[in-house]
Amino acid sequence: MIKIVAVPMHNEGRKFVAIFAGITVLLSFLWEPLFWLGLGATVWCYYFFRDPVRVIPQQKGLVLSPADGIVSLIEDVVPSAELDLGNAPLTRVSVFMNVFNCHVNRAPLAGKIIAVNYRHGKFVNASLDKASEHNERNSITIEAEDGARIGVVQIAGLVARRIVCFVGVGDGVGVGHRFGLIRFGSRLDVYLPKGVSPLVAVGQTAVAGETVLADLADPTRQRTGIAE
Repeated sequence: MIKIVAVPMHNEGRKFVAIFAGITVLLSFLWEPLFWLGLGATVWCYYFFRDPVRVIPQQKGLVLSPADGIVSLIEDVVPSAELDLGNAPLTRVSVFMNVFNCHVNRAPLAGKIIAVNYRHGKFVNASLDKASEHNERNSITIEAEDGARIGVVQIAGLVARRIVCFVGVGDGVGVGHRFGLIRFGSRLDVYLPKGVSPLVAVGQTAVAGETVLADLADPTRQRTGIAE
């Protein structure tokens, strides 16, 4: 129970929790019920920036989910130019994060960062398909040791107003390592290499650094399971 409740908080959340706590103290002088509302908001803020320990699969070739949330879209689309993944359609797996999901983003693949591009944009609902083109976003391309490349796009949502990225071009990342976060609701897109089949389904719950999205070592491997 302690591990469930006392989850570590990411450093990015410290100032926000401090702001929420300060406002809560001020509200307590105005009206006691406001104090309890503020306290609830402060606890939620801490919970939003939680950074739990994850058990990361170490099998080579696995592409892991970069975010906690629901697999909202799986479709073949031409990747945006800033990813530099070519003009042919690739399978895109989208994971939508609501305001109650953990928002620390983890690298889906081990490799080298070869491109990082931030774009200003709108803040429409991140679960919509058009969010990939119109919303504020940060695009990252990762190249594995064998030359395989995948694209990862952090997309700001209806509530989110700040994308944070901890990596730059030339940096190396390990699979499941933290590379960024998005504040207050958003989405992550992963572009798989051509010919690689996704191992998740729309509506499935994904866990960052643990859920396997695809297997580059067995690209035609198909997902098996029964929805109940």
